[in-house]
Amino acid sequence: MNVFSAAQRSRVTMLDVAKHAGVSKASVSRFIGDDRALLSDAIASRIDQAIAELGYQPNQMARGLKRGRTRLIGMLVADIRNPYSIAVMHGVETACRAHGYSLVVCNTDRDDEQERQHLALLRSYNIEGLIVNTLGHHRDELHELHREMPMVLVDRKVAGLDSDMVGLNNAQAVEMALAHLEQRGYRDVVLVTEPYDGTSSRVERVSSFQAQIAQRSLLSGTVLATGDNLTGALQSFLHKAGAGPKALFCANGVAALACVKALREIGCRLFDDIGVIALDDLDWYPLVGSGITALAQPTQEIGARAFECLLKRLRGDDEAARVLDFAPVLVERGSTRQSDGV
Repeated sequence: MNVFSAAQRSRVTMLDVAKHAGVSKASVSRFIGDDRALLSDAIASRIDQAIAELGYQPNQMARGLKRGRTRLIGMLVADIRNPYSIAVMHGVETACRAHGYSLVVCNTDRDDEQERQHLALLRSYNIEGLIVNTLGHHRDELHELHREMPMVLVDRKVAGLDSDMVGLNNAQAVEMALAHLEQRGYRDVVLVTEPYDGTSSRVERVSSFQAQIAQRSLLSGTVLATGDNLTGALQSFLHKAGAGPKALFCANGVAALACVKALREIGCRLFDDIGVIALDDLDWYPLVGSGITALAQPTQEIGARAFECLLKRLRGDDEAARVLDFAPVLVERGSTRQSDGV
């Protein structure tokens, strides 16, 4: 039975194990490394027993550095408070764990200086690969890191970075939202997005929205950004004359929360005065009124596939950079149950 305290176990060395087992230090190194097959069953058994009795805990980081491998994957996220980021990060971490890797997450908090510092920090940890979901304003640093290690982008592109990209098919998501609203009888639609911040996914959603509105004769549409002016802008939208029933298309969960707060402040009757459809499908959506219709992103799969792409690169895959675009799933609730037709 191991009666050593945690502090005592942390001081046990490989040499202590070797002496206790009556073997060489090299044999202990082989046992805890990748060369256990070189040892006889008897020696391996003695080392295993000594480790158990002494409570020896190998320094995995030191071992990794010695071999040039740390089994650490870095992930850079723009805003860890964003539910999308948390969900994708969980998918990445689960996949990492299944393959014996650990995940180091750095949150830039949408701050350029934090992004720069975190990129330097991740490099100092000797990560083997990097998954990036951030603003990408430090392109030179990202390009330099990409020359040193595999890199996969999630949701957001970085100009000039020839890297695998995993995310949502934004054009398809917008088409699904507008087709659903049109079929449900809505005619005047506002897309509400967070400020661009150079974020490629937001730009793509707005561009797709404007292009598709122009092609749909039954719909009229405008774009609003979240911020201090949102409540006033939504109030003006509700009161102005329009082509028919009005609806909001929230470009992500953050925009959806901002819209619901603003509509409640205005005194809007959810969802009689206005319909709502939102990208992402967050836990609170079913709790608002009769529930918010959502375009659910397969965030778990997006995170897992991002790691799988990285793992292929770590194993030597040198094919051209690939783009994996996932389709959303429409989850219909009471917020868009307008009568069919005009």
